[in-house]
Amino acid sequence: MKTTKKLALAIDSLFESIALIGLLSMVIIVTVQVMTRKLLNFVFFWSEEITLLLLVWFAFMGIAIGFREKIHMGIDSFTNFLPKKVNKILDKVIDASIFAFGLYLVVQGWEFTVAMNDSTLPATKLPNSVGYAVMPVTGVMICIYSLLQFFDIDTRRHRNLEEGN
Repeated sequence: MKTTKKLALAIDSLFESIALIGLLSMVIIVTVQVMTRKLLNFVFFWSEEITLLLLVWFAFMGIAIGFREKIHMGIDSFTNFLPKKVNKILDKVIDASIFAFGLYLVVQGWEFTVAMNDSTLPATKLPNSVGYAVMPVTGVMICIYSLLQFFDIDTRRHRNLEEGN
């Protein structure tokens, strides 16, 4: 179990670092785009397209990180009245449902990625599939996180954030 958790945390660190680099890149590109537009009346032809791609990638990766941190929506006001054993069963059903969603993203995302590979983005000439490739990547991460949670391997990194407020 310790080796599994260590491996999961290493993969997760890479995944989260890529998401943060994407966010930082997006902020820098948008800042430069606004400054050059206002000050120099010039815009890089690729900036809007790359920003959109980074936004899509960051949003999807954020979904997976949200599942890892267990910050998806829940109705605690109802489940708090249920016995602990029922809540444990519900948690397993939720983990299985999240795994199914991740699997859906893998399958459908891969189909979209392959289908869009023949067309290109107008400014950068990158294949359109670049925008869709995040779906199977996110799906795999969601499947990993849900399996780890199903077997009670906790890989959350940002606990008790709400308690500080």
